[in-house]
Amino acid sequence: MNLSKQNLAHVKAGSAKLPPENVFALPEKVLQFGTGVLLRGLIDDFIDKANREGIFNGRIVVVKSTNTGGADAFATQDGLYTQLIKGIDNGKKVDEVIINSSISRVLAASDDWAEILKVAASEDLKVIISNTTEVGITLLEDDKVSGTPPKSFPGKLLAVLLKRYETFGGSADSGFVIVPTELVVDNGTKLKAIVKQLAINNNLSEAFIGWIDSANDFCNSLVDRIVPGKPAVSELKAAEELLGYSDDLLIMSECYRLWAIETSSEKSKSVLSFSKADEEGVVIVDDINKFRELKLRLLNGTHTFSTGLAIIGGFTTVKEAMANETFSSFITNISNKEMAPAILNKDINLADAQAFAGKVLDRFRNPFIEHLWINISLQYTSKMKLRNVPILQKYFAANQTPPTYMALGFAAYLLFMKSNKNAEGKYIGNLNGKEYTITDDFAGALSNHWNGATAASVVNLVLKDVSLWDIDLSAFSGFSVAVTKQLEALISNGFEATVKAL
Repeated sequence: MNLSKQNLAHVKAGSAKLPPENVFALPEKVLQFGTGVLLRGLIDDFIDKANREGIFNGRIVVVKSTNTGGADAFATQDGLYTQLIKGIDNGKKVDEVIINSSISRVLAASDDWAEILKVAASEDLKVIISNTTEVGITLLEDDKVSGTPPKSFPGKLLAVLLKRYETFGGSADSGFVIVPTELVVDNGTKLKAIVKQLAINNNLSEAFIGWIDSANDFCNSLVDRIVPGKPAVSELKAAEELLGYSDDLLIMSECYRLWAIETSSEKSKSVLSFSKADEEGVVIVDDINKFRELKLRLLNGTHTFSTGLAIIGGFTTVKEAMANETFSSFITNISNKEMAPAILNKDINLADAQAFAGKVLDRFRNPFIEHLWINISLQYTSKMKLRNVPILQKYFAANQTPPTYMALGFAAYLLFMKSNKNAEGKYIGNLNGKEYTITDDFAGALSNHWNGATAASVVNLVLKDVSLWDIDLSAFSGFSVAVTKQLEALISNGFEATVKAL
């Protein structure tokens, strides 16, 4: 039996949350560009939750960029899909099953463009959401708004806005709340600038361009949730047997969720009423930089400071490392004792930082998600520069002594980056007798620094290499000595003894 509206009555519900009875009659309030698992596992989850509570009372029309041909799973399943939410929240295991009914229908831009423009003219439509990857928010200078459809996402959005403007005569209250979720800083601001430039390129009226400015709210946003998509085959089969149906759209996500939306408009906050169903998960504020900083430093930055040490310790996955008491103590201490206090500013207090760090540790412990450390090591040097050098700068601005745990994290990065170039031009490292390929644009520079160097000299060479960091890291008082001490300990004593000696 396939999941569908008709077959809902035959679902072995158990603990699964079934769609509310009235959901299929709700109006279409959202136009969503993208069918990806992040949108379905985060954004559409929030809207589904609000519909269940009678708050938002609106469904989603999804636009996909291409027509896949043949039977489409969204059509076959009436837009329904199962979401397995699994993870650790406040130290407790979470295991939920939800049949999401937020999607009304899915239209292909290539075949259904006229119908998409019809949706744009609907009085019910209030919100536009997108996740078209970072490449989606780029300017295609010659994109034509008259295309069926236009080639780029901004071009399609411009056509939707033009249809809206023409339908409602440019009325001030006919605009949309537009919330891109692409992983681009200031995504709303950038999208608006591109749409306006395309309007100019297409010789559209100044009145229309003025309406884009005044009647529509392009909101910057930040999203954070791990949504791997389909679980492993064995887990998928077990879930389908438990529920009594098959689901080609079934996805899994962690329980942590965040959608930070930047707007000061009370009208927009009212339109985005689904936020009231999960005020911890959907945060609407005047400035989202606080959330970006917390995520970049305490989630991404902690990963980066820990990657080399985890691989030196012989761990393959994050959850495997977190199950080790020694590694878990390291990552807890670096987060709470050194990194969290270092990122405080007028918007972030210590309680905020440590609470977020606690959530991060729960996410790292998630037993259902396979995060490979070797994948996390991709472009290790650039990640260290972007995520962690600013933390070091702030730490040393406030402290006279070097950070012990960050010094070890940096030393582990150096040891991981020790490599030799093979005949194929790849840089190969070797730890614990296991070879691995280093995927890093600066692998050659690090390999050269290691060539014939002692631990002390390689630390000095790398810290002073301004081409890597844009600054001289050896200028941080005592940092070179601290990193050298930890690097020598890792080489002589290995992971376990070095961490326990901190």
